[in-house]
Amino acid sequence: MVTLPGKRAIEVVSSQPDAPVSASARRTLETERAGLVALQAALDNGLAAPFDKAVSRIRDGSGRVVVTGLGKSGHVARKIAATLASTGTPAFFVHPSEASHGDLGMITTEDVILAMSWSGETAELRGIVEYSRRFHIPLIAMTATAESSLARESEIVLLLPQVKEACPHGLAPTTSAMIQLALGDALAIALLESRGFTAEGFHAFHPGGKLGANLKFVRDVMHGGAAIPLVAEDTLMSDAILVISQKSFGCVGIVDRDGRLAGIVTDGDLRRHMSPDLLGRNAVDIMTRAPKSVTPDTLVGEALALMNNASRPFTAVFVVEDDKPVGIVHVHDLLRIGVV
Repeated sequence: MVTLPGKRAIEVVSSQPDAPVSASARRTLETERAGLVALQAALDNGLAAPFDKAVSRIRDGSGRVVVTGLGKSGHVARKIAATLASTGTPAFFVHPSEASHGDLGMITTEDVILAMSWSGETAELRGIVEYSRRFHIPLIAMTATAESSLARESEIVLLLPQVKEACPHGLAPTTSAMIQLALGDALAIALLESRGFTAEGFHAFHPGGKLGANLKFVRDVMHGGAAIPLVAEDTLMSDAILVISQKSFGCVGIVDRDGRLAGIVTDGDLRRHMSPDLLGRNAVDIMTRAPKSVTPDTLVGEALALMNNASRPFTAVFVVEDDKPVGIVHVHDLLRIGVV
């Protein structure tokens, strides 16, 4: 039984009362998967040209992308605006109703408007559409109806395929909202790639949380100078072990006469070479040659992956420039800033 606001209770009867709940989930996923397949097919059947034009129009513009929509399209529009903004394309969301009550002033003639409406007949969009035409602001429509008012008024039409909703009544926007979101993501990533947007630029927009931590660079967390555990190749292991103990990284780097990183001695190397004459041998005889290393511009997330994914995972890695050690990073340094 379901009670609607201000109404009497009504009985809702499942079309498949004996089917397990997971069967419903599978039907939903299959229906939405078919929607994505239809969207991909549309790119091979006419959608690619206006999509390319939309990317060029936005990329070559000097303003921002103003994304708008109502209802579920509005919710998707907010997400698309956020994705665009975080990937190098300045963008923001304008509510179509609020636009007609003053927020049109947020839109400049340098901007590009991306208006989203499945039917293309959303009455609340009329104010933004008329404003775009009056001031010659480029208008891109994302709609499923080629002959709609929105499509007719737009410079570029991203025509979505007609798809079956996952809702058994065909009413709740489900598959339709998903392919709107998918096309919006495709637009954002195409712009990202065409602009050559880098991980460093991404970090500038994502300084906080786990994502921000993974996008820091090794140079931001490494230990340098006197803190780096280093000895020459002809150093006695008795002295090398002393450096390992003093520096507390569980290893020591071995440098050749030109100051290049030639090898590394770790706790594991000590165990493998344990013998009565260990302390009297030279570090070059014990070291593991050509150790893995990173550069100062390596992302800390990549450094952690290097340490974890090696055939024998390790806990510290040297930072090198021109093959010469300039720092060292321990896994604890990465965990401390939230890289996991």
